[in-house]
Amino acid sequence: MAAAATTRIRAAVVGTGAIVTGSHLPALRDHADRVELVAAVDVAADRLDAFRATAAEGGAFDVTGYPDVAAMLAAERPDLVLIGTPPSLHREQTVAVLRSGAWVLCEKPLCLTLAEYDEIAAAEEDSGGYASVVFQHRYGSGAVHARELLDEGALGRPLVAHCQTTWHRDAAYYAVPWRGRWETEGGGPSMGHGIHQMDLLLHLLGDWTEVRGMAGRLVHAVESEDVSTALVRFASGAMATVVNSVLSPDEVSRIRIDCADATVELTHLYGHRNDDWVYTPAPHVRDEPARQRRWRTPAADLPSSHGAQLSGLLDAMRDGVRPPGSGPDARRTLEFIAALYKAAFTGRPVYAGEITPGDPYYDAMHGNHPEWAPGAAHATTKES
Repeated sequence: MAAAATTRIRAAVVGTGAIVTGSHLPALRDHADRVELVAAVDVAADRLDAFRATAAEGGAFDVTGYPDVAAMLAAERPDLVLIGTPPSLHREQTVAVLRSGAWVLCEKPLCLTLAEYDEIAAAEEDSGGYASVVFQHRYGSGAVHARELLDEGALGRPLVAHCQTTWHRDAAYYAVPWRGRWETEGGGPSMGHGIHQMDLLLHLLGDWTEVRGMAGRLVHAVESEDVSTALVRFASGAMATVVNSVLSPDEVSRIRIDCADATVELTHLYGHRNDDWVYTPAPHVRDEPARQRRWRTPAADLPSSHGAQLSGLLDAMRDGVRPPGSGPDARRTLEFIAALYKAAFTGRPVYAGEITPGDPYYDAMHGNHPEWAPGAAHATTKES
């Protein structure tokens, strides 16, 4: 249902930890003319109180606190709920919010399996609302411009790509009880870290058709992987390599796409601006300055951010249409990750559309593989 143009959308947050306080709250403040934060949910009373105080600074939001989602939904009836809890809670909370009649913007991953995603899709259909996952790297002027150029063929046909999320996480990071476990995090860096760059790669290049993969536990004694690699074929014929790591002292996030007429490359860490996008002409195009001017990033520099994605979601609510980062579009990214795990654990290629109900990787990213399922021996080549 479209929101009235003159009425602010009533929003609530579920979870008041670092991601909500540091990213979602500033985004809500930036759009305070369109959205009002009225409620927050957290099981930790002290954290909830601290969040409410922060939200009220400068007279921004008068937030009512609640200890659980059901009580908040019954009392407040919000239009939009932003979810920033640990991943194992996302599916249950998203479905509850949809059934209340509200829309959802949920931190990645939206859920832990394709089965859970399809349960959310069914709840969408029943409620008429939508659930969108936070993929903020799609947003920002540099990413929008790159996709426009690729879609219109301005760079020539995409041929070869590289997608890299090489970060570093130490033993203290995995001391948090829900990290590194399939049932609570859904996977390792493929699911929790590289998902952003892989989603952006798919956003830029479109449908994938085939994945071959490898995964390992090289340092951390966890259930899931601490490094994964993949070879990918796209429907366009383009081919890509993907690397996801939490073992890399020199941290970087990178996407490079070599097209027939130019290379476009994005290098950043946790967010990008226009200057992070570089276009390099092929030799046969270097004497075409007018064409190269079209490649230049726009004068307006909108960084990738939660605020940029929230703006698009609010537009969708206003117009009563499916928001970006939801539905089949977002499911494609989750299916890609499931295929990466299946390919890595089985040692064979996996094709788009292959993982359906009845496939073990539909119900669990580990696919009940004897070396990777919960309870299996989690040996590493070097203990952390």
